[in-house]
Amino acid sequence: MQTLAARLRAGLVALDLNLSDAQVDSLLAYQALIGKWNKVYNLTAVRDPDDMLTHHLLDSLAVIPTLRRQLALLAPSPRVEPVRLLDVGSGAGLPGVVIAICCPDIRVDCVDTVGKKAAFIQQAAVTLKLPNLRGVHARVESLTDKYQVISSRAFASLADFTQWSMQALAVQGVWMAMKARYPADELAALSPSIKVFHVEQLKVPGLDAERCLIWMKPIAHCE
Repeated sequence: MQTLAARLRAGLVALDLNLSDAQVDSLLAYQALIGKWNKVYNLTAVRDPDDMLTHHLLDSLAVIPTLRRQLALLAPSPRVEPVRLLDVGSGAGLPGVVIAICCPDIRVDCVDTVGKKAAFIQQAAVTLKLPNLRGVHARVESLTDKYQVISSRAFASLADFTQWSMQALAVQGVWMAMKARYPADELAALSPSIKVFHVEQLKVPGLDAERCLIWMKPIAHCE
């Protein structure tokens, strides 16, 4: 049987994602940290290490290539200021912590209304030595900072997600929503002021389930 590290590396090859040994070690340490905290706090219902690797790590890693492509389209490099990403309803930090590990040039804030989950993100930032990661205990509607990317993973309907986080979206900013199957009903219920500009089907290595990524932005940003 393959070790977790070997399965993770095989998954990275399948995703065409090139990470350093240090980043691979950080991802495995992050999963171990979730497992440790799960013994006391209910961070995630998935507890088997093999399932955590596919359902959490690889599922989140699948968004990294398309995130990098979209950021390249948003603004050319080099940037004057680092990209800021807000992960809404982040829970155990999925995909926010994974993005912070894989993309050290992105400043990631993970917001959650549950204090112990925000505290876990803070602990992960310290333990994994991620200066670009921060846990925020708040309601997303109360945030006043601006972010170029606002992400969510099975957080809420697309209409609620965009409405609740609208005030935190920077000019020319975009939303990135991770969903299971294609959310036709949710897309139909979106405000007319929101434009869906890209939908991408994701293939998660080792996971026999539908996954898709919905990219949106305000119509006003398209003019």
